[in-house]
Amino acid sequence: MTIFKETVDEEFLTVSEARDLLADVEAERAADEERELRYELSRAVEHVDRFAVLEGEESRELVEDLLELEQIAETATAVKIADLLPRNRDELRAVFAQERYALSGDELDEVLNVVAKYA
Repeated sequence: MTIFKETVDEEFLTVSEARDLLADVEAERAADEERELRYELSRAVEHVDRFAVLEGEESRELVEDLLELEQIAETATAVKIADLLPRNRDELRAVFAQERYALSGDELDEVLNVVAKYA
C-alpha cells in the first residue's frame, strides 16, 4: 500500500521571517510548563538566530523590491538573495549559478543596489 501526499500550499519564507515564526512557537512552548522544546525545534531556533540578519518585515520588503526588477523572475531567487545579502558581483553570481541565464554587470549592479539599501 502506497500513501501519496499532496502539496496543498507553498510559501517561500526568508530566514528572518522563519525566525519570527519560530520565536512565537518558542514563546508558546515556554508558557506551557508541560511542553518541552523538542531537539529539532531548538536546533531550528539556533539556526535562524545565527543566520537571520534583517527583521522579518524588512526582509519581506527586500523580497518585494527584488521581485519588481526584471532580472528576478522567481520568488525563490528573491528569497535566496534576501537571505544571503550578497555584497559583490561574485557573491550574487553564485545565486544565479543554477539558472539558465547569466546577468550582465549592469544588471548585477542594479540588484546589488537594491540589496545595499537593506544591508
